[in-house]
Amino acid sequence: MAEERASATATRPVEAAANAQAQQMRVRWDDTNMKSSYANVCNVASTREEVVLLFGINQAWHAGQKEIPVQLTDRIIVSPHAAKRLSILLDNVLREYESRFGSLPDPRTGG
Repeated sequence: MAEERASATATRPVEAAANAQAQQMRVRWDDTNMKSSYANVCNVASTREEVVLLFGINQAWHAGQKEIPVQLTDRIIVSPHAAKRLSILLDNVLREYESRFGSLPDPRTGG
């Protein structure tokens, strides 16, 4: 029993050092290879292992068209965990946007 307490006590400084190191870690965003794209259309598909985001541009400006061409420009594939984080981030950004500039229409209801 005393040995168990001694070994548990011995690991605490190691755990404390690991926690201190984790608190000091920073993320450095490297944008040297980043490209920017514009999209006014987005679609999402998924499987069990991945979520696929498709981005493109709709240049159809005429009402009553029978077909709307969308030029797909980018496909981003993320894990479901990354998709969940993205969903939370987007929700926060849109909430902040609407508090500053007013409500956006709900595309599911058309208003």
